[in-house]
Amino acid sequence: MTEFLRHTTGPRDRWDLLADTYYGDPLRYAPLLQANPDLGIPAILPEGVVVWVPILDEPVLGTAGLPPWRL
Repeated sequence: MTEFLRHTTGPRDRWDLLADTYYGDPLRYAPLLQANPDLGIPAILPEGVVVWVPILDEPVLGTAGLPPWRL
């Protein structure tokens, strides 16, 4: 069973920014979209909306292997 974190959107939140925050990869937004199909794919998410963030089994990326601008 998948577990979820609850995130309430702030100003200018986007799927890629949430993926970067929670998964360390802005391109890993597919699990977020799958968990929140009712929100669609707007350029910017509405402020104050609850987004369910699936906790993935794969470990979150650490700083090893990241380019210097990401540290």
